[in-house]
Amino acid sequence: MGKFNGFRPGGGNMQDLMRQAQKMQENVQRVQEEVGSTDFEVSVGGGAVKVVINGKKEFKSIEISPAAVDPDDVEMLQDLILSAVNEAVRTAEDAMETEVAKVTGGLGGFGF
Repeated sequence: MGKFNGFRPGGGNMQDLMRQAQKMQENVQRVQEEVGSTDFEVSVGGGAVKVVINGKKEFKSIEISPAAVDPDDVEMLQDLILSAVNEAVRTAEDAMETEVAKVTGGLGGFGF
C-alpha cells in the first residue's frame, strides 16, 4: 500500500511540475515585456492613415496624409482612422498571442 502507480504524493514529480510552471511563467513575463516594448505600424488606404502602436496597446502616433483630408468626405477619413486603429490593435494582440504560445506550447490560461 501507499503506492499510487509510481506517483508519490508530495514527491519530486510535483516539485518538478511546480518548477516547470514557474519557469514558464518567467518566460511568459519576459515575452510580454519584449512584445510590449515592440512597435507595430499599420497603414490603410494606400498610406492615407498610418498608426503606430506598441505591444501594450498604447498608441504611439497617428499620421494622416493631407490628401486624405477632404472636408466634403469626413466620413471616409473617420472610417480610415477606425480601420487603422482596429488593425493596429489586432496586430499587437496577434503578436502577443503568438509569442506567448511559443513559450506555453499553446496551453493558454494566462489571460491573453
